[in-house]
Amino acid sequence: MPSSYLTREGFEKLQQELEYLRNEKRKEVAVRLQEAMEDGELIENAEYEDAKNEQAFTEGRIKDLELLLANAHIIDEDDENEHGAIEVGSKVTIQEDKRDPETYMIVGPAEADPKQNRISNESPLGRALMNRHTGEKVKVEAPGGAFVVEVLKVE
Repeated sequence: MPSSYLTREGFEKLQQELEYLRNEKRKEVAVRLQEAMEDGELIENAEYEDAKNEQAFTEGRIKDLELLLANAHIIDEDDENEHGAIEVGSKVTIQEDKRDPETYMIVGPAEADPKQNRISNESPLGRALMNRHTGEKVKVEAPGGAFVVEVLKVE
């Protein structure tokens, strides 16, 4: 599995989720399963099926988090970007045409949250911005069509 980029905050948040799933959620699901099994007929027991599905989801998420955290590359948001190029961890201000400038933080896919202005380095915009510098005009190939943004600032 390739390394995944995470901020220190994102890494810690995912570690907390993993600990919760291992130490609390597993027990909750086990109790649900036990109670459903005690209700008798398992073949037509919707609660049992639901609990089994929840157990599978929980175990899958635990496995995903373990892999993600084991292969994580922590990005330090406070590091100075000496060469001025956009990289994972950069805060970037861009402008499309005459629209208002927008500022985004480039993060790994696990932390992407466009509503919080955190975009993945693997998204069309994030990929187009990687290794670019202040003043450059960048063509972005997106599913909704291509557009051009200007890089106003890189932090």
